[in-house]
Amino acid sequence: MPKIDNMLAILWMLHSGEKVTAKQISEKLEMNIRTVYRYIDTLSTSGVPIISDSGHYGGYTLLNNFIEAPLFFDIEEQTSLFHAAVFAEEAGYYGGEALNSAISKLRKYSNQEQETKINQHLSSLEVISRLSSLSMKPFLKELELAIADGYSVKILYHINGEEQSNYRLVDPYRIIYWNNKWYVIGFCHLRNVIRSFRVDRIENLMLTENKFNRPENFSARDYFMKNLLPTIEDKEGIISLVINGNTRTLGDICQHWFLGHYLQERTSNQAIFLLEKDTMHTYVPYLLLPYGKSIQVIRPISLKKRIIEVLSDLIGFHQI
Repeated sequence: MPKIDNMLAILWMLHSGEKVTAKQISEKLEMNIRTVYRYIDTLSTSGVPIISDSGHYGGYTLLNNFIEAPLFFDIEEQTSLFHAAVFAEEAGYYGGEALNSAISKLRKYSNQEQETKINQHLSSLEVISRLSSLSMKPFLKELELAIADGYSVKILYHINGEEQSNYRLVDPYRIIYWNNKWYVIGFCHLRNVIRSFRVDRIENLMLTENKFNRPENFSARDYFMKNLLPTIEDKEGIISLVINGNTRTLGDICQHWFLGHYLQERTSNQAIFLLEKDTMHTYVPYLLLPYGKSIQVIRPISLKKRIIEVLSDLIGFHQI
């Protein structure tokens, strides 16, 4: 390990606030104890306020209020980094290897007390991902590099329902993680508009030499959410959806990623949503059916009839 890394490692150990002996440093960093003394002298000469106590209970400590360097993380910051690594791994984040390398350094330069506390916090959290994103990591990494450097990419993209995939030249603006899926938002030269592409539907990706400029003040979040949950522009075409139910069930419905967007009023046992008629009859029956008898549609009557139609079709299908 380079000399500077060893000295930083020693500083990291001293930063805990507990006395650390030369022997402990020697064993932890696997170096000769004379080398430890030499590094301590070098740090002291450089102006680091290291206090040396001799005797049976002696050791090295740092003077209180020593300047905080960005390298030094307290226990909460270290725990947060470990937790972030768990979330990133389950989301299929492409930089997991580098993140794990950083985590390994935290472990290596932590003292026993720090390690114990970190392990206690780390064992309290577990993230379960519904889908594996391992196959997308190379694409995510290449897309991130293309976005950072401003290069267009050529992708072979498969649209659900179409037999043949086709190539698209795309200027990637942002990568978005939404509802357990990765998307890239960018300008599609084939359609001549900004589009969103699901990364798991990209079959091949090539970096081009074409440079592009991202539009000023462009918000990928706003674009994505507007297309996912379009705003209601025709005020005359909207109708009220009134649902009764118990507090817990209504709370679940009001927090739904789709229905929650159209929530207008909520009481302890009733929720009112405003939606376009076509949207309501097309999507809402399938969203409400899983709640069974725990809710009741009060109005519109047309939605109640539509739910009956959906159930009748389902019953007929399974009776064949």
